[in-house]
Amino acid sequence: MIAMVTKWARDCGLDHEVADNVVTVILPGEHKLRTTCALVTGPHSLSINAFVARHPDENAPAVHSWLLQRNRRLLGVAYAIDHLGDIYLVGRLPATTVTSDVLDQVMGVVLSEADGSFNTILEMGFRSSIEREWRWRLSRGESTANLAAFTHLRPGDV
Repeated sequence: MIAMVTKWARDCGLDHEVADNVVTVILPGEHKLRTTCALVTGPHSLSINAFVARHPDENAPAVHSWLLQRNRRLLGVAYAIDHLGDIYLVGRLPATTVTSDVLDQVMGVVLSEADGSFNTILEMGFRSSIEREWRWRLSRGESTANLAAFTHLRPGDV
């Protein structure tokens, strides 16, 4: 299965690395510029593990509730948190079902979800940090280009 997953990543033009039974791919996005996803091949299954965001600084229960609600609509993967509270998309597929088409579909869900939910996760879980960053950049005349998605959090007069 490792050869098929590697070929899929290469055919898709994705940056990837292969080590032992793991193909690590980089999925390019718009909001979350890159999502790193480990595809772990085993004798009976393919495990998918994509980092989405670190543990929320604030409002973690609301973030976790929102993620659990999102799980209801996902195919092949679900949100999970690790022992540190970092947020991942994870999944496990039976080896007999893994094809290029299935990888396209499931990895499409990973990319769509990680990229599409990223700003909401940041706003819910890191709002105070974003507001501080706005104030700091504005007070020093620094570029605010990477805060464009959060213009509604821009403070009035600094």
